[in-house]
Amino acid sequence: MLQTNQLLIQLMLYVFLPLWGIAGFVDWCCHRATRIEHTSGLKESLIHSLMGIQMAVPILLCLLFKVNVLIMLICIAAWLAHELVAHYDVHYAAPKRHISLWEMHAHNYLATLPLYMLLLIAVINYPVVVKLLTFNWQGEFYFQRMPYAHGGDTYLPYYLGFMAVVCVLPYMEENLRCLKVALKQRKVNA
Repeated sequence: MLQTNQLLIQLMLYVFLPLWGIAGFVDWCCHRATRIEHTSGLKESLIHSLMGIQMAVPILLCLLFKVNVLIMLICIAAWLAHELVAHYDVHYAAPKRHISLWEMHAHNYLATLPLYMLLLIAVINYPVVVKLLTFNWQGEFYFQRMPYAHGGDTYLPYYLGFMAVVCVLPYMEENLRCLKVALKQRKVNA
């Protein structure tokens, strides 16, 4: 079982997490191509940032701390919130701008990968899921730092650097681009 868990952890660390970042970058490219700053604007761009934060929190918690009932509850709540916001995002954006086939494919990955990761976390931490479902939560509400980050001491800095390049910086640029246009339009309308 331990070897299977290690393989599942490796799958998440080296396939699912990077793939999620790449899908986010493709999504950003699609937003840029449709000139989001002139269509759905700052509101949609901020929604994208919110969704990134909604997934970043549980990812970091699982990379830094031992998974217990508290962490599992946070992961489930973050996933549910992400799903609600993602639905609202498409509902808001669809009438305002073209959503290309590439963007729809990126959304497929952005929506399914968090679910797959949540399910793998549940499988790897099956005893925690049993405690969660049986409401055996006594002593489960704490953060216990892992003696090492999953993937060794070097994984987290490399992963955070990768995500900064493919997601954080591009979406910050999108927010700034949309903010500039929104401010310019506000001046014109004033």
